[in-house]
Amino acid sequence: MDYKQVAKSILDNVGGAENVKDATHCFTRLRLVLRDPAKASKDAVSKLEGVIQVVEAGGQFQVVLGGKVNKIYDEFLPMVNVKGGVVDADGKPIEEVKGDKGSIWNYILQTISNIFTPIVPAIAASGLIKGLLSAAVKLEWLAADNSTYVILNAASDVIFYFMPIFLAYTTAKTLKCSRIIAMILGAFLCYPAIDALVQNTAVKDFIFGLPVVKTAFTIGESTKVFSYTGSVIPVVLSIIVFYWLEKGLKKIIPEILQIILVPGLSLIIMLPVMLTVVGPIGAWIGYGIQWLYNAVMSISPLLGGAVVGGLWGVLVIFGAHRALLPVGLNDVAVTASKHTCGAGHNTLMCYAGAANFAQAGAALGVMLKTRSKKLRQVAGAATISAFLVGITEPAIYGCNLRKKRPMICAIIAGAVGGAIMGIGGASNHGFANNGILTIPTYSCADNTSGQFVAFLIGIAVAFFGAAVLTYIVGFEDDKDEELQVDA
Repeated sequence: MDYKQVAKSILDNVGGAENVKDATHCFTRLRLVLRDPAKASKDAVSKLEGVIQVVEAGGQFQVVLGGKVNKIYDEFLPMVNVKGGVVDADGKPIEEVKGDKGSIWNYILQTISNIFTPIVPAIAASGLIKGLLSAAVKLEWLAADNSTYVILNAASDVIFYFMPIFLAYTTAKTLKCSRIIAMILGAFLCYPAIDALVQNTAVKDFIFGLPVVKTAFTIGESTKVFSYTGSVIPVVLSIIVFYWLEKGLKKIIPEILQIILVPGLSLIIMLPVMLTVVGPIGAWIGYGIQWLYNAVMSISPLLGGAVVGGLWGVLVIFGAHRALLPVGLNDVAVTASKHTCGAGHNTLMCYAGAANFAQAGAALGVMLKTRSKKLRQVAGAATISAFLVGITEPAIYGCNLRKKRPMICAIIAGAVGGAIMGIGGASNHGFANNGILTIPTYSCADNTSGQFVAFLIGIAVAFFGAAVLTYIVGFEDDKDEELQVDA
């Protein structure tokens, strides 16, 4: 496949470089924000080589490309200017056009996605390492004081401990403010002396005469003195405030002095703002989200698991599942101190695992049932992607949603698998996408064997249940000449 030609064909069919306002990508989709969506031809793009499906959601024109997305994106980006803008035929920057940004919901969803999506692979990798280390200790392959264990465990802790730094960077990149100053603000929250000061509730501390707010929260039977290390919401709110502050300072400070005064004044102003106002508000919001999530799930873990396991795949269709990323990450941050493995737990991604395996199972059912060679290839590749690493878009768009009945079967099987996990109290330590390769993240020393077994039974029921249901229920099969997707 000529990735450059595919990228050019996509660009030509979405209105050209002058119509592309922003271009990003996730695991499987090229995500475009267009100035005028009416200029894009969804049908034409859908029929291009390598394109699995086209989705218009969240204010974006999303081209589902599967595992090829990275290579196509690398070819696509220079065509619309590497720096994120666009250029005309003469290479001159095109003036920014302020078109319809869509609904507030779409804007929020897109912003959340841009902030949190880049760090998910690193968190998943850290969770995988923690799971493998936990399994190694249980099998007595490694001791907890072994130098190999200590080094790998430290590596897996980095993303969680220094979370404010990483989120400061992605938030600043999304909002287009100074990334370096934002990272300094994030690092300040993780600085050992500041962390010790914030957690010492017995002593009152001040900055410029303003009281540094310290607090403790009780979630269930556990009480935790708040620490900014590993936190999620406080730093995101802080960088939002910093964005407006930097913007204001640049308006009133002469350009010749901005290189020194803007970053200097930003730090001097933001530090007390973070410790006395924005940080505490972010902490309370984070624990409020955690309390609400726990309250909902405590009503009926069975129902909670069934709802998430059944509907997660539907949320993926609209891209709305990314709005729940902060909930899962916040769950990990808030509960981290309660676990000996060093990582917090979350049940959201655990239940979503039932949905992922159900999509893989439905795709397997399509592969086994179809007589179309091309559809069998698409379904087979989609099954592998979803089963191994939990990337479900090829399964959803390549066969399950397009054939309708397999999607329904996946929803049913996912709901049953999620319900089983809910009853068994299954949880994920860390934050990992759900596939066979990430199963070790469920074997943390803090999980009982019953919880781990509940997870295994849940994914097995979701996977095999969806495959069997799809095979029995069937679907309207393709004729090879009618299939217009490339595996």
